[in-house]
Amino acid sequence: MPQVVRRVGVTALAVTLLAGVAGVAGVAAPGVATANSVALPKAAAGQDRPELQKAIQAFVDSGFAGVQLRVHDQLGDWVGSAGVRKLDEAAKPPTNGRFRVGSVTKTFTATLVLQLVAEGRIGLDSPVVDYLPRFGLDRRITVRMLLQHTSGVFNYTGEYYPDGTVAPGIPAAGKEWVDNRFHTYRPEELVRLALSKPARFEPGTDWSYSNTNYTLAGLLIEKVTGRSYAEEMKRRILRPLGLSGTVVPGARLGFPGPHAHGYYRYQDAGQWKTVDVTRQNPSLLSAAGDMISTTKDLQTFFSALMGGKLLPGPLLAEMRKPHPKSGDYRYGLGLFVQDTGPNCVGTIFHHNGSAPGGYGALMYGTPDGSRTLTASVTTGDAAIDPAQVFPKELEKLVTEVFCDGRTEVG
Repeated sequence: MPQVVRRVGVTALAVTLLAGVAGVAGVAAPGVATANSVALPKAAAGQDRPELQKAIQAFVDSGFAGVQLRVHDQLGDWVGSAGVRKLDEAAKPPTNGRFRVGSVTKTFTATLVLQLVAEGRIGLDSPVVDYLPRFGLDRRITVRMLLQHTSGVFNYTGEYYPDGTVAPGIPAAGKEWVDNRFHTYRPEELVRLALSKPARFEPGTDWSYSNTNYTLAGLLIEKVTGRSYAEEMKRRILRPLGLSGTVVPGARLGFPGPHAHGYYRYQDAGQWKTVDVTRQNPSLLSAAGDMISTTKDLQTFFSALMGGKLLPGPLLAEMRKPHPKSGDYRYGLGLFVQDTGPNCVGTIFHHNGSAPGGYGALMYGTPDGSRTLTASVTTGDAAIDPAQVFPKELEKLVTEVFCDGRTEVG
């Protein structure tokens, strides 16, 4: 099987099942470049990229409600959308629209933690319990293990085991989530629930994606800096890069600007129902997945990160190093690593994400940040299984952008 097919399919499934269910320009903060230093060239006005428009239309044709896509490559910037902003309306999703990025948040969180490592305020291989003693964590769990998902700590949104068994956590799917989607959770509450469950494995001995790791990372940031996670994210990354469309919403339900609506289809008493879940409380995912952003802001952030503007070289190299136990997922510190093969661009990095309902997000880039793909996908009322449909369309899109449309790769 071509490498790009295998890598994309596995990671898309991780997005659907893990990320969602399981789930001041000119003034730079320490270690951060200004927005001006990562400016990207503009595409020619009216540039036609029918192959990209076709790729996002395919998502809509397969049952998704809407897509917005931004690509930066050797031809410059291209932005487009397909589908609808809202069911029963004709308007397309706004290309400057905000959307819930889900686990893309983890890359932001990992970057912030590594900035503190660069400043000597956190030890990457230091025990987390030294910073957060109140939780009584196993002393073998290090900061690195949180960022690479090797701590073994139970995932508070539920554990899904290879044999098909499930250890339930806080519902992040189905009618239970729909009925409870406005509830506010405190990060400490989420962590304590996870720690009340048996660990999945001994620290450092295996790999398993867990939202608890990044909720702990958010609390670690707060403990070390004396500021809230949201304040520190704004101070270090959002304001310096000029990411005006990105927010850390906390428990706020709505959107701070133009946006497409997201929908969730579920069963209730044997009947299928579709509900608008645009307004939901993202505190369930905290620093593991609560952020709202735009395709432009994600492109600016990822280009800056990949281009070495946010972290010193040695720490960026650590971030990009997949842990051997992560297998086909190839996960480093807040990043997935994907090999597209010799007929494409080679290695790319990414982190996708999804909110529990309604929204999916894509963020991909080459090692130097010169070629990026950022996108949002919204679900509608079609009777589709995203875990089956999404990987196929994602594979086509990634191939179009990073293999110049070639289907024979690897």
